[in-house]
Amino acid sequence: MKIGVFDSGIGGLTVVKSLLEHQLFKEIIYYGDTARVPYGVKDKTTIIRYAIEAVDFFKEFSLDLIIVACNTVSAYALYEMRQRAKCPVIGVVEAGVMATVNILEDTDSNILILGTKATINSKSYEIGLTNSGFKNLQAKETSLFVSLVEEEIYSGKILNETFKYYFKDIKQNPQAVILGCTHFPLLKDELQKYFGEDTKLIHSGEAIVEHLSLQFDFSKKHQNPKIQFFASENTDALKKIALKWLQT
Repeated sequence: MKIGVFDSGIGGLTVVKSLLEHQLFKEIIYYGDTARVPYGVKDKTTIIRYAIEAVDFFKEFSLDLIIVACNTVSAYALYEMRQRAKCPVIGVVEAGVMATVNILEDTDSNILILGTKATINSKSYEIGLTNSGFKNLQAKETSLFVSLVEEEIYSGKILNETFKYYFKDIKQNPQAVILGCTHFPLLKDELQKYFGEDTKLIHSGEAIVEHLSLQFDFSKKHQNPKIQFFASENTDALKKIALKWLQT
């Protein structure tokens, strides 16, 4: 299969990394809208317009599938993208909800949802989990995590103080934390230390792999897939980050 991966910027590279580790696809086209990032602070109408433009960008590649790595776009524009695209479109929010349901047996489990302002305001994760019977949900806008990751601050005092700021009112450790932004998996090791080993972290990349595995036959593995990177601005910078993130 030949697939496209769309993200508002560089965060979707964490999803690409999971796809590469599981050797699912023969060819991957990555497109990051780096000229207009971040999407997490934009209104719904703008997010939908940008998402439709991304579908149009992919048309020349004759894709078999589009993966929307951006949680914000998955929350607001998946329907419109599906209406526009000539191939299936799958988003990370629905995959994240499914992964959480599969990993937690008790619907009384405490679940913490982390994301950008737009993703949290959409309540997409909460709606999906509530429809699956989960009741103890808490959502936190943690947009500073995006800036920290892009500054390559993956540990240390600044990050720990940011954790304390965001999580100071959490009295009981959650059974699961949904990393509702593709930047956040870069902080997973420190988040795991903060919440403890008993807390499950839901990673968009691993969730999408699980979701796809239920829909497609991946018995044939692709050890050396072809991958192309495109960006709406400064593609060379995106390629440089991809080289670093995909090898760590």
